[in-house]
Amino acid sequence: MPVLGRLLLCVTAVLLAAPVLPATAGRPLTPPGAAEVSWSVVPAAANGPDGRRAVDLHVGPGQRVTEHIAVTNHSARPVAFVLDANDGYLTDKGVFDMRSAEVTPVDGGSWITVPDTVTVDGGATTVVPVIVTAPDHATPGDHPAGVTASLDTASGQVRVRNRVGVRFDIRVTGDLTAELAVTNVHAAYEQTWNPFAAGTVHLRYDVVNNGNVRVAPDIGVTSSTLFADTTWTDTGAARSREVLPGGTRRFDHRDTRAWPFGRITTTVTVNPGADAAPVTVTVTTWALPVGQAVLLVLVVSALLAIRFRTRARRRRFDRLLAQARDEGRAEAAGSGPARP
Repeated sequence: MPVLGRLLLCVTAVLLAAPVLPATAGRPLTPPGAAEVSWSVVPAAANGPDGRRAVDLHVGPGQRVTEHIAVTNHSARPVAFVLDANDGYLTDKGVFDMRSAEVTPVDGGSWITVPDTVTVDGGATTVVPVIVTAPDHATPGDHPAGVTASLDTASGQVRVRNRVGVRFDIRVTGDLTAELAVTNVHAAYEQTWNPFAAGTVHLRYDVVNNGNVRVAPDIGVTSSTLFADTTWTDTGAARSREVLPGGTRRFDHRDTRAWPFGRITTTVTVNPGADAAPVTVTVTTWALPVGQAVLLVLVVSALLAIRFRTRARRRRFDRLLAQARDEGRAEAAGSGPARP
């Protein structure tokens, strides 16, 4: 076979063997240039965005409510976005997120109905109706959910789903309870070798929401040592302290003002508000004054060394003085008048 024929045969074999990434039904691959597409999704009224950051709903069991979201396509060409609703949750860092589309919603996300897709012209905004229907058996309290507009991109055989969404805080009316617990409290002391600087208390604890409403508790930490107390209060945004019903958030705190004078008692107070009783947990750790002890040993050693050296000098001086006196007496005795 001629060389050119063999080369064409090899190229054809490679092309036939190359895998083809299948398109998922209802979620087509993005066209070329999709990496340059940007979009936003915000709460809206029927005529456009209304300035809200999230959708807060109060519904009764069996009630149906129509809300809206606005999808804005910031790119220059029309884009078809896939819409999805699912249950919401908080990540370990306290950021609100939604379950992936492959996970079947079982709570508030299952109450939301949205179109499968929406096509938005380049530079335009489209308002999409969102229907929320609370089931007749819906339990009182918060049922977090969200709605996203997404695009799928493909790089080789890897599919990446990019989602932008809106948070839906759905609260079912009824008997609402804010109840928190503090668990897994752990405190450890970090020494510093600088005897003139305080050490650090590292505190870690979990806040568990046993109620049926989301809570952003006020948190206070007090560390008590032999000579002083230090108090810290979390003044961050409420979202940074939020705990969803049935959820757990881990918090960390560093107190850099604790001196190592034995026992350190650290008290965590979590106040859920809403006429609920605050929760207080106390943990004890020990801090030995290692740096201060080393300094004390050095100071005492230096004082003893100075005292020893001073005494040695004094003894040498006394010895030289006595020697001089003896020599003077001897010289005086030897220089007296001779007898006939």
